[in-house]
Amino acid sequence: MHLAVDALGLPVKMIVTDGNAADCSQAEALIDGLHGDCLMADKAYDTNALLDLLESRKTAAVIPPKRNRKDQRAYDKDLYKLRHIIENAFLKFKAWRSIATRYAKTTASFLAECQLAAIMLWLR
Repeated sequence: MHLAVDALGLPVKMIVTDGNAADCSQAEALIDGLHGDCLMADKAYDTNALLDLLESRKTAAVIPPKRNRKDQRAYDKDLYKLRHIIENAFLKFKAWRSIATRYAKTTASFLAECQLAAIMLWLR
């Protein structure tokens, strides 16, 4: 599951893919239609295509560079410390046993479970 959350850690968009799908392959679809001052993500999202897209949208990229990147670019390390908000959102989803173990047989039913969990998070 690929998840976009707001500043409070509430889910705003999710995409369910196979477990072997790269995070960066879903980045553009995940942020499509979302607007913000910055995008905070882990190293898996450090791609030139995403960085160029963010630059064209005038959105700050708070993404640490991969070790193998030739030009190590700077990022806001203090702001990146708030990334625990994103990880906490995943922990809240994993509190639902059927989501954590992915009991659902189909992608559609797994997405429906995730959407129900997201609704419950918004209602808290």
